[in-house]
Amino acid sequence: MNSMTGFASRESVVEGLGKVSFEIRSTNHKFLETVLHLPAGFLSLEDKVKKQIEGSVKRGRVVCVMNILGAPANDIFVDRRLLKKYTVTLKEIQKEARIKEGVTLDTLIHLPGVLSLAEEKRAKSRVWPQLNKLLIRALEDLAAMREKEGRALYVYFMKSARSLQESLSAVTARFRKAVKSRMAELGTPEERSGFLKSSDITEEIERLAFHAKNFKEKLSNRGAIGKELDFIAQEMQREANTMGAKSFDAAVSAMVVQMKSQIEKIREQLQNIE
Repeated sequence: MNSMTGFASRESVVEGLGKVSFEIRSTNHKFLETVLHLPAGFLSLEDKVKKQIEGSVKRGRVVCVMNILGAPANDIFVDRRLLKKYTVTLKEIQKEARIKEGVTLDTLIHLPGVLSLAEEKRAKSRVWPQLNKLLIRALEDLAAMREKEGRALYVYFMKSARSLQESLSAVTARFRKAVKSRMAELGTPEERSGFLKSSDITEEIERLAFHAKNFKEKLSNRGAIGKELDFIAQEMQREANTMGAKSFDAAVSAMVVQMKSQIEKIREQLQNIE
């Protein structure tokens, strides 16, 4: 079992770049969402970084930040062919519209696509193996932290499930006693039948007991189990709600409210499980 929350940071000297760091932070999310912040000129590595992260993390919102300290400045790329097309077109417009104002350099350099930072793809592919090793170590640290938090949550869920089973046993005992007492007060078979039809929670007790047992068993499964556990917890909550609605005994109702509170706390913590 892994938590979806964690943080890891690794830095190292990469030949040709200087000191490089990767910071990775993960939080809970319904699905896997990867957000990358790479330095200018490193967009060609985005797919590789994303693929490496997705191979390590199955669920959560992961924000990866790559920083380079003392990185050399990128060369400026001028698209001269596009610049000439802009110049010719603007002069034609100037002539047709009889605009006296000339085309300035300031106007030209702000036109889309004229100036950009040159991305040395060869250099990036050459340093990728070193960057990849650094990224893998950061992801291993992140996985270790998520696993550590997952172990703590496992203990919490197991303890909560056992407590829920104990509460359910108490509800069962009290319900049987209350039913026996009420049945003795009713005079006719029709009254007894009607009472049991509207107030019997035996089926709900059995279903909730099954779900609680299943929940405990699923806790030991590997992989991304958060969604499955949350579904089981929803079913437990559904059965508890029905028990509360059908209950005729104040003591049973109070114990069911307590169980519903336990299940709600379990569901809150499940939002952090991968």
